[in-house]
Amino acid sequence: MLSGGGARGFAHIGVLKALEQARVPIDMVVGTSMGAIIGGLYASGMTPDTLERELLAIDWTALFAGRSPRQTLSLRDKEQDFDLSPVLQLGFRNGNFVLPSGAVSSQSLEWMLRRYTLSSRHLSHFDALPIRFRAVATDMETGQAVVIDQGDLAAALRASMSVPGVFAPLEINGRILGDGGLVDNLPVDVARSLGADAVIAVNIGTPLAGRDSLGSVLGVSAQMINILTEQNVQRSMAQLDRRDLLLAPPLVRLTAADFERVAEIIALGSAYAATVDASLERFSVSAADYASWQLQRAALADPTPAALAFVEVRGVAPERATHLASQLTTTAGQPLEPMTLEADLRQLSANRDFGRVDYRLVPGADGAGEGLLIHLEDNPLGEHFFRVGLDLNTDLQGDASFNIRINHQQRAITASGTEWRNQVSLGSTTGLTTELYHPVGGNRDRFVSLYLSANQTRLELYDPSGPALGLINRSAGQLGLVHGWTLGRAGQVGDVRTGVFVNRRRLEPELLRDHAATTYPPSLWTEGGLEASLVTDQLDQANFPHHGHRLKAQAKLGRRHTRSGTESFDLLALEGTQAHSWGAHTVNLHARLARVTNVPTAAIDEFALGGFQQLSGHKLGQFSGNYIGLARLGYYQRLETRLALARALFVGATAEVGNAWADIASLKRGKIKTGYSLYVGADTGMGPMYVSLVHAPQGRTGLYVFIGRP
Repeated sequence: MLSGGGARGFAHIGVLKALEQARVPIDMVVGTSMGAIIGGLYASGMTPDTLERELLAIDWTALFAGRSPRQTLSLRDKEQDFDLSPVLQLGFRNGNFVLPSGAVSSQSLEWMLRRYTLSSRHLSHFDALPIRFRAVATDMETGQAVVIDQGDLAAALRASMSVPGVFAPLEINGRILGDGGLVDNLPVDVARSLGADAVIAVNIGTPLAGRDSLGSVLGVSAQMINILTEQNVQRSMAQLDRRDLLLAPPLVRLTAADFERVAEIIALGSAYAATVDASLERFSVSAADYASWQLQRAALADPTPAALAFVEVRGVAPERATHLASQLTTTAGQPLEPMTLEADLRQLSANRDFGRVDYRLVPGADGAGEGLLIHLEDNPLGEHFFRVGLDLNTDLQGDASFNIRINHQQRAITASGTEWRNQVSLGSTTGLTTELYHPVGGNRDRFVSLYLSANQTRLELYDPSGPALGLINRSAGQLGLVHGWTLGRAGQVGDVRTGVFVNRRRLEPELLRDHAATTYPPSLWTEGGLEASLVTDQLDQANFPHHGHRLKAQAKLGRRHTRSGTESFDLLALEGTQAHSWGAHTVNLHARLARVTNVPTAAIDEFALGGFQQLSGHKLGQFSGNYIGLARLGYYQRLETRLALARALFVGATAEVGNAWADIASLKRGKIKTGYSLYVGADTGMGPMYVSLVHAPQGRTGLYVFIGRP
């Protein structure tokens, strides 16, 4: 009998290995939460050594990621990483706002469990497994314990581990099931009801935390769950008698969240079990009897089909199901390759239209082989999806900016995948952006996009030599129509766009020094013309990437209308990032080159440098011109230190060189500016966070704090 305890449950593998070495035959396995997963896989025929090998090979951080791997997302979704980092995400369904039911995604865990239990897919009852098995879950509506003894083994294991607030509960046979540890974390009574004469109970539950952990909402919430669990464990332990054996590996230093320490936890379980050899002797049998038992429990493996009879997608309209099936690498007539299938499912899951993507192998018509049935469930957040983010940066010397951004997205407006996206910014910059995106063509690899944006912001204006001249207000509006082509499967590599646009910009001085008032008068101009762009993005993370690249090339050509007349203009811009890692060490190279036909100083953000990692140690937007050049060499190391609500903590540094020039003549004689930063950073749910020491030989040395998106 194996208890729950999150990552601490890996110790069960060490105990199972010790039971095999002691020749202890097991007649039945009962498990809760992680104990159900380890116990269910063992009962289905996996050996402790196989379990250890498989679990050591898993990237648990990626397995529990809140979304699909970034490389599998379409470029449109990747670009949102640079628009906004959400503090809050919610949906709108049936007239009500809906919060996510789990903090992390369980999709990869479910696919892993289904892959490991494929050999048992046709067993109708868990008594037919090589070892009898039961999983314990909690009915989240009634609070009653639910003993799962039949049906879909993978779903039963997943339901038993639906940790509240972490994994969404799972519906099975009309019941909403959550983590079994809430009501029966050490299910002695279930083992007794199955006729167990002697129970070996392995308790790896998390003990209650001390007072020092109760100073936060997260600490108190975790303690509440631990209290509920510990109370029912104590009741279960009171049911044990001298026929039974209670094992409790010492895992005091480890928590339920320490999934990256799987090898250490398994080793601790093995080491502890080796110290109780004497206690296991009374359950031991002869070598011959144990060999006979092992032969009987050998899994009657049901091999995957040599060729799939069919591949069918359900849960969406027939037209869309046909389109989605056509995007799969897994096809009828080919053998099932579980890892290839999981890559297909990951691609489907990257589309946030679906709250759950699952599969089953089912008999074909008239028993003709087996086919693959992929089932899609609508996103429980509804078709309207909202994200709220904030940005904050300050140099701790009076210069600061703050923005709140609210993003709305309506997906799958039509069967072909039409989307409507909107974003509102409030704070230092006030703005609105709206876009209607519509895929076209049989393979949805082409699209058209109609967009409109408007914003207003206050900027500090600088003389090219450096001194501040005053404040100006800038307002801008843009309307465009684009036709594009996606690159790669489902647009996950990038896209190419061509289109037409109209821009209107206005600069109004607010407070300028006397000599600057005549140099920078109010200005108004309108631009219109053609635009083209190429973007590819294969970074594994938007913030602190470990590997991959991003490249953006842009060109515009048109006419500019001002109060003094009309002229031709053009714009060329190129920006790229390359990241490469060696273990915890990463080098990140970034470069920008751009030129534009003469525009007023500070007219557009793309042609200004200064600020954190854009010539650190200089003021934000201090250098502007018609020519821009920037190169940045960055290094960062991922730290072992854990930080609440953060993917990872880093220490790093950057060295930057570049400048902005008004024309070719000033480019030839202009000096190169430099900037440096040394920082501690964190990749959090609300975006990157930095506390940095910045320095520029021609600028200043000081501290800089940055949260969210620039």
